[in-house]
Amino acid sequence: MNASSRRRPVIWVLNFVVGCKCFLNHSRHHRQFCSKIAAASNSGSYNFGKESDLLIDPKLIDARLIYTVAPALGHNQEAHPECHLRVPAIVSALEKMELTPKFRGSEIIELQGFKPASVDDIARVHNKAYVAGLEKAMDQAADEGIIFIDGTGPTYATYSTFQESLVAAGAGLALVDSVVMSQTGTLVAASKNSYNPPTGFALIRPPGHHAIPKGPMGFCVFGNVAIAARHAQLVHGLRRVLIIDFDVHHGNGTNDAFYDDPDIFFLSVHQDGSYPGTGKIDDIGQGDGEGATLNLPLPGGSGDTAMRTVFDEVIAPCAQRFKPDIILVSAGYDGHVLDHLASQQYTTATFYMLASNIKQLAKDLCGGRCVFFLEGGYNLDSLSYSVADSFRALLGEASLASEFDNPAILYEEPLTRVQQAIERVKHLHSL
Repeated sequence: MNASSRRRPVIWVLNFVVGCKCFLNHSRHHRQFCSKIAAASNSGSYNFGKESDLLIDPKLIDARLIYTVAPALGHNQEAHPECHLRVPAIVSALEKMELTPKFRGSEIIELQGFKPASVDDIARVHNKAYVAGLEKAMDQAADEGIIFIDGTGPTYATYSTFQESLVAAGAGLALVDSVVMSQTGTLVAASKNSYNPPTGFALIRPPGHHAIPKGPMGFCVFGNVAIAARHAQLVHGLRRVLIIDFDVHHGNGTNDAFYDDPDIFFLSVHQDGSYPGTGKIDDIGQGDGEGATLNLPLPGGSGDTAMRTVFDEVIAPCAQRFKPDIILVSAGYDGHVLDHLASQQYTTATFYMLASNIKQLAKDLCGGRCVFFLEGGYNLDSLSYSVADSFRALLGEASLASEFDNPAILYEEPLTRVQQAIERVKHLHSL
């Protein structure tokens, strides 16, 4: 098919069939992992094999940061903010700033050859009817070039979207596995004390935190973080999962997936009034999950001071009270002052602070088990530089944010309104 035949998008909306709700039995015991770490190459890349036994390579244990790359190059619509240039821009910046295995050896590991998520993995969060419908739609996408599978984003699909979305979710699962693997065997006893396991970072797309159980939404296809949370529970027995979402938009899909679940604490800090309009401050969960959802919408113009205050007064106290077994992070960089899809004024230094502080929280509360998942971020320069500085934070290295940030473009933050929102959420959640 030539390029000209793909230029005219054809509007197409998935029809969802509501299936029966599956009740998941939360295992409290570790199950045997169905993967194996192969020998490391000189580049510091590791491949997951198919053998059922598990070997722990000492270099994996020595790693301080493990990342995966799933750029979804075939999932692309020209001029769309969520395009195929995003992950390559990050990878190029990491290479330029010498934050890859090529320059760091076993200190930084790129996992390669990981398996895509299975349909069963996806169905732990999404309706099977949606998953089957999207797979079937790939034939139409191949014929028409671009189809739209959600009218509110818009969220598009190409011929490769289904498979590449499975790869993105699988990249996150592989990182959860690797972070837990590094603590197995003789390291388990030391994991909450002296041992500092590597942090994971999934450089993946399509993003996931808007995808609701019954379908796609807001550029998102499958809920990567939500799928990883269920995987951590059911495969590794990590019952209590804390999800921190600092994307500028509310993670409504993750919110909805766990709204009645007391074992998954979802905490979202987002811009008030931004897409998709959900995540009100009094949305705190329901039923057994009441209190296990915390939404903090901040006024437009909030910046570094606001986010630092939020971390100290809301995020850290919530995490300390919840006592998670693992922390997963929806890392959205679209709150950067240079990003055009919102009106916050976070800087590269803001994201360095968040990464550094969340890593320390994980070390203090759950043996360091923590995985970041790329969500939004559409200015390629601010996205790539901010992710690179997040890598530095996770490595315990000094920030280089001052080389990129320009304080002259910042304006006064609405700190009175920020503090009012913080006080209200603290009252609702008895912080």
